[in-house]
Amino acid sequence: MRQVLSLPLTAALLCAPLAAFAAGSGSSDVSTPKCENGQVWDDKTERCVNAQDSRLNDDSRYEAVRRYAYADDLESALVALDAMSDQAEDRVLTYRGFIARKQGDAALAQSFYEMALAQNPDNILARSYMGQGYVEAGKLELAQAQLSEIRKRGGRNTWAEVSLRLAIGFGKGYSY
Repeated sequence: MRQVLSLPLTAALLCAPLAAFAAGSGSSDVSTPKCENGQVWDDKTERCVNAQDSRLNDDSRYEAVRRYAYADDLESALVALDAMSDQAEDRVLTYRGFIARKQGDAALAQSFYEMALAQNPDNILARSYMGQGYVEAGKLELAQAQLSEIRKRGGRNTWAEVSLRLAIGFGKGYSY
């Protein structure tokens, strides 16, 4: 006799392995100390520094943006995001869209996702977040189109693909 899992339990089991991929990353170094108030960890000085510190590189700032977004500290994420050197870079635009969506401004989020995808059509994280915005707006056909694009662009079984697939299945956007 085959057991059938409840929908919430199935979702929890599917999401558990995604924790390492939260915020669109394939990995996250949990050994890096956490910073606060928009500061960024500097490996060279081994301390938290202001996000604008010239010793930092954008990859360090981006990792801080991801960590703050994951912790739902959107204001600190914006501080680190504002310090990125190329404000038109697709990963910056993607997170600006994510933050706008989480702050309730779906139209602004959509414009950021569109700008990110205009620069990099293969940005599956932007596609996932855009699709989740569509789910939240009840536009499931548009969300499904983004899911198809993610899969076509090699994103099958990534955090971006699975989180959008679950969002479509449950009718609710996924934060982390």
